[in-house]
Amino acid sequence: MSTTISEAAANAQITYNVSFPEAQAHYADIEMHITGLQQNTLELKMPVWTPGSYLVREFAKNIESLSAETSGKPVAAPKINKNTWQIVTKGISSVTVKYRVYAFELSVRTSFIDASHAFLSTTGIFIYPANMLHSPATIHIKPYKNWDKVSTSLDMVNNDPFTRLSPNFDILFDSPIEVGNQDVFGFDASGVHYEICMYGGGNYDREKLKADIHKIVDQETAVFGENPNKHYVFIVHNRQRNGGGLEHLSSTVLGASRDNYANDKGYQSFLGLVAHEHFHLWNVKRLRPIVLGPFDYDNENYTTNLWIAEGFTEYYQGIIVRRTQLFPVENYFDTLEGEFNILENLPGKDVQTVAESSFDAWIKAYRPNENSNNSTISYYNKGAIIGMMLDLQIINDSKGKYSLDDAMRYMYTQFYKTKKRGYTDAEFKAAFEKFAGKKLDDFYAKYINGLTPVDYSKYLGYAGYKIVDELAGKNDAALGITTATNAAKKIIVTGVQRGTAAYIDGINVNDEITAIDGNPVTDAATMIKDKNPGDKIQVTVTRDGQAIILPVTLLKSNRVKYNIATIDNPTEQQLVVRKKWLSI
Repeated sequence: MSTTISEAAANAQITYNVSFPEAQAHYADIEMHITGLQQNTLELKMPVWTPGSYLVREFAKNIESLSAETSGKPVAAPKINKNTWQIVTKGISSVTVKYRVYAFELSVRTSFIDASHAFLSTTGIFIYPANMLHSPATIHIKPYKNWDKVSTSLDMVNNDPFTRLSPNFDILFDSPIEVGNQDVFGFDASGVHYEICMYGGGNYDREKLKADIHKIVDQETAVFGENPNKHYVFIVHNRQRNGGGLEHLSSTVLGASRDNYANDKGYQSFLGLVAHEHFHLWNVKRLRPIVLGPFDYDNENYTTNLWIAEGFTEYYQGIIVRRTQLFPVENYFDTLEGEFNILENLPGKDVQTVAESSFDAWIKAYRPNENSNNSTISYYNKGAIIGMMLDLQIINDSKGKYSLDDAMRYMYTQFYKTKKRGYTDAEFKAAFEKFAGKKLDDFYAKYINGLTPVDYSKYLGYAGYKIVDELAGKNDAALGITTATNAAKKIIVTGVQRGTAAYIDGINVNDEITAIDGNPVTDAATMIKDKNPGDKIQVTVTRDGQAIILPVTLLKSNRVKYNIATIDNPTEQQLVVRKKWLSI
């Protein structure tokens, strides 16, 4: 009687032993034991990307010295493509695979090991048997020298912190592991035990962090009406300069600057990062675009909805911190103004829609080049602005009865809890319409699938605010370039903005600017001091070792700097919207 692939997978048992005999050289040694095999061929695969970070990173590039054996005898394990090894297992019921992983890429999405700790981003550490993604796996960790802690959302086996169990590989690949001597503390909120694991030291206040993160957790849980976890882990990597975060099902990894906790701006930024990544435990990890799960770990997983998955999360990180009342409304407006000004000073806003930005994340968002600002936008940034617009639209149209929270809660209940699947673009649009009380075809045509400029004052006007451009009355001349001064004190062009004088008249990225009108340039900030729009200048550049003189006609600077201002005599309706929106 033949055995199907699924039956063979169900009978297999998988165990990993992870050790760090050469942590100082950035290596993890992995032994994978598979027993109960009932198939003729076993394929072993390494994911090519990590969920939440939409770029094929080719984790197999870090694998060394892979070998296999059964009953102490070597068996062939040839590599058959970039991330797959194949073993003939006819007549073999168990196999042990050994390999090494080099881990020295410092980010929240990639593994990093040195003598002080090991951060295991599991998609880049654990090879898995093909067709066995649903199989459980046990992980035994042998710490390096004096390391004494493991921080991960994976459950312990027999109360042993160094032995963890994953119910399946989707959960394993969504459960990073920190091993070392991290500072661990926590609190309970909404029926969930929260663990905060701080690597790298820092000037943080444990009690203040616990209290303030507790407030964030409570506010975000209130949006969705429940917290689906029993245990949640914040893994925080504190370094001299650090940032970024990556969400996981029941944990997150955050990058922070160790000395920034003691200043208000740095601390608010950190809490915003906490709010962002924690909000993801609902938005994208459970309430998700339909293609983002079950994952294809071999290929890109395309969606046009990252503006919801990431952009709305960016919007909520600001509004959630506002709801905690830890900082004044003015601080939140600073955050919003930053979002507005990033988008409005990008020429790419007139080229790429937010739906296209989402879909092309795999080839553009994580691979920016010198022309990216001219041709692309961020689904984080514009998505956050769209989140604000829809929130204000819903609050206004429902006269304060509903907000974007209601649409998010409705979708979470309908799709994650009831239908147990992801959503389509049309289904989320229908939810927005349900709470706005009207069709949003025009909104989608303009702002999601189109390039219509955002009417900030219209949407802010629902709450009695408007935008004012600080630079509107200025008549400054501009070349339209960004520059950097290299080690040799040379001024090098790093960016040329579409539609500006430099763009039109042919200044290129990598040009060294040496003179203006024959006068040597030593300071980029004063290159065109005392010049006016319409002035004609001669720009001398060195390009590929040759001096070139370019005639350039200066244009008026097209930069904007938007501030939020209160309108005179707001109506009662506007005040209702304002109170609902800003929790004041």
